[in-house]
Order: sequence, then C-alpha cells, then structure tokens
Amino acid sequence: MPELSRRRRFLVLAICCMSLLIVSLDNTILNVALPSMQHELDATTSGLQWTIDAYTLVLASLLMLAGSTADRIGRKRVFMAGLVIFTIGSALCSVAPDLDTLIVFRMVQAVGGSMLNPVAMSIITNTFTDPGERARAIGVWGAVVGLSMAAGPLVGGLLVDSVGWRSIFWVNLPVGLAALLLTLRYVPESRAPKGRRPDPVGQVLVIALFGSLTYAIIEAPESGVARVLPFVAVAVVALAGLLRYEPRRAEPLIELRFFRSAPFSGATVIAISAFAALGGFLFLSTLYLQNVRGLDALHAGLWMLPMAVPMFLTAPVSGRLVGSRGPRLSLLVAGAAMTVSGVMFAAFDAETSDVTLFLGYVLFGIGFGFVNAPITNTAVSGMPRTQAGVAAAVASTSRQLGQTLGVAVIGSVLAAGVGTSTYAESFVPAAGPGWWILTGCGFAVLVIGYISSGPWARATADRLSTPDTTETRTRVSA
Repeated sequence: MPELSRRRRFLVLAICCMSLLIVSLDNTILNVALPSMQHELDATTSGLQWTIDAYTLVLASLLMLAGSTADRIGRKRVFMAGLVIFTIGSALCSVAPDLDTLIVFRMVQAVGGSMLNPVAMSIITNTFTDPGERARAIGVWGAVVGLSMAAGPLVGGLLVDSVGWRSIFWVNLPVGLAALLLTLRYVPESRAPKGRRPDPVGQVLVIALFGSLTYAIIEAPESGVARVLPFVAVAVVALAGLLRYEPRRAEPLIELRFFRSAPFSGATVIAISAFAALGGFLFLSTLYLQNVRGLDALHAGLWMLPMAVPMFLTAPVSGRLVGSRGPRLSLLVAGAAMTVSGVMFAAFDAETSDVTLFLGYVLFGIGFGFVNAPITNTAVSGMPRTQAGVAAAVASTSRQLGQTLGVAVIGSVLAAGVGTSTYAESFVPAAGPGWWILTGCGFAVLVIGYISSGPWARATADRLSTPDTTETRTRVSA
C-alpha cells in the first residue's frame, strides 16, 4: 500500500472507526433494551443471553477467517462486504416478529460484523507504520469504544422509551451507508504479498468449540448438567483437534506459534478476561437498574454514564501511554481499577447505595478505558506486517469470546440464583457469585498484565519476530 499523507491517514482512521462505532453501539444499545425485549417477546433469562451471545458467538467464530481472507483477497473489499451485510442484518433485526427470528437476524449481523473490526484494525496497522503514531491511532480507536458506551445507553434509552426497542437497530443504517460510500472513495486497497489459503477444517473446529461451549454454559441452569454434557464433550474434542491439526498446516487458520510470544499470549488472556468482565457487568447492571430499581430505559442509560464517560476519557490517555512508555502501566491501572470495582459489588453490595453504585461504575469505566489500547497494540506489535489481519483477528476473537463467555457464565449464575423468585426479591444475593467472577477477571488483567510486559516477555516476542525457516520447511513438507 502506498504511503499516505498524514491527513489521508487520519481520514482512513475515521472511516474505520465508523465501523467500530456501529458494532460497539449495537451492543450497548441492545443491553439497555433487554428488559423491554423480555416483556414484549416473553423471553427468559437464557433467551436474553442468546440475543447477545448469538451475535458475539458468530463474530468470534468468523473473525480469524475474515482476517485471513482480507489479507488474501483485499482488505478494502472484505471491509465493504462487511458493511453491506451488517447494515442489511440491522434492518432485518428491526422487523423480527419473535425472539427466535431476532436471534437468527443477529447472526446475520454478526457475519457482517466479523468482516469489520479485525479488517479495520489491519487497515489501520498497515496505514500507520510508525509505532508511536500507530499507538495513538489505536488510542483513538479505543476512545470510540468509550464513545459508544457513552452514547449507546442514552440513545438506546431515548429510542426504547419513545419509539420502541426495534428502533435501536435503525441507528446502524445511515452510519453503515456513509461508511460504505467513504470507504469506496478514500480507503486504498491493500493485501498481504502472499495470500493465505483457506482452512475449512480449522474453521469448522473453531465453530464447534465456541458454539458447543457457549450452549452448554447458557442452557445448563434450565436443562441440567447431564443434558449439556455431550456439548462439553464436543468442545473438548474440537479443542484437541485444533491443537493437533493446526500446527501441521503450512498456513493454519490459527497461528499457534504466535502464542510463543508472552506479550501476545498475555494480550489474548487479558482480552478474554476484560471483555468477559464487560459483558457480565453490562448484563447485571441493565437487569438490576430496570427490573429491580424499576427505572425506565432512559434513566437506566443515564446511570451508565458514570462508567461510560471515564471509559471515553481514559482510552486516548492509555493510547498515549502505550506509545510513550509501553503497555505495563496501562494494564496495571486497568487491572487494579476493575478489581476494586468488582470487590465493591461482590463484598459490599455496591448496587444497593447510590454513592457506592456511582463509584463502582466510575472505577470500572476507568479500568476498561485503560485496557483496550495495550491489548490491540501488543497483539499487532512484533508480528510480521503481512500477518496483521490474522494477528488483529486473534485479538478481536479474544474480545468477542470473552464477552460471549461473560454473558453466558454470569447470566447462568444469575438464573440459577434467582430460580423461581422475582428479581426484586433475590437479585442482589443471586448476583453475588457473578460479581466475584468479575473480580477475578479484573485480577487476571492485573497479574497477567504485569507478567507479560517485562523484559522476559519482550524477549519472547523478539525471538518470534525472527523467521523460523526450519519449522516452516517442516510444516510445508508435512
């Protein structure tokens, strides 16, 4: 890809951020609309979980395929296809007649979404070649997540209260169309010098692993452990198949050798932990504010601002810190803030007081705002630029897998605790174990962030950046 002017580079960044905005906004708006959807569609807790997880599950399953395909046939081409499919999927969601149809249309959305964020990050990585400028660009990228967190609850609350929950999907239509036209005009095409071959076996194994694991977690409280054991077995077999099959391929779907880099492996685990915390946090908070406190969608959205605003403000700060001082400080701040926030809810029932609820939201917003930039920067730094799409897709997959598992696990814990009681009677004690799980996620960010950002960890990344020709010849001959 030819070197672009500074103005053109930041225009490309803005266009890529538009795709991130509609994907992120879609999830935050949807969380505010969950109670309204529950009442209108007569949905159970597991039904609400599937409206979120059907999307994130398909997204997580297809991100690596989208990243490698974009590297092979052209990032701009795949990005535009993603915008078209996501926009069509949004329109279909707005007219879904029942819960099952809505879940199917959410999966259509996810097919398009899988072509957006990792491909956009690959475009950004290949556009911003200077490490410092790239870190700042990723900080802006992270700030868009904060913007969606701030705008989503407010926009969603206004739309749900004034028009109805179906209108939340209309927001994606003009933004998706504008991003499509701007991409066609201003984003240059780029691809890897040598395209990667498709890996259908690896793709099927990934879908089997993610799908069966998520189904088992969500359905266990209602169906019983015995009935979901076959799905657990499928997940175990799929994981074993991936670990055995992928290293034997010359061009695998999942580059397992990337995980020899401690910063990359750490970023993957941190992404899963942080986004599991985010998914669970939003799920618990939305149901509590509307079903226990009795707030309408708009006022519940306003209560999300103490979390969303710090997230928006700290994300670019984190990007600058990563660019100037590396990822460690941002990860330590993120882990500490998320852990303290979790402890406030788990040990001190922070949701029962306005003051502690406010402080818990602020701390979580600060923590999550600091965590995104170091995840992304670490995932793509030290990796060959020709593999930018795959590396970015692994990081994005980790995020979506984390959010999928967070909603699945926390929702199942909540459903088991509530049982046949009403939310108002049993929500706070039933949510307690879920808050402890979120605390553990924050602590994992803190510890793994420290371990994976020191001299030893950087040395493992340096070794990985040197091509291992012996291994390459072995894999090709196999």
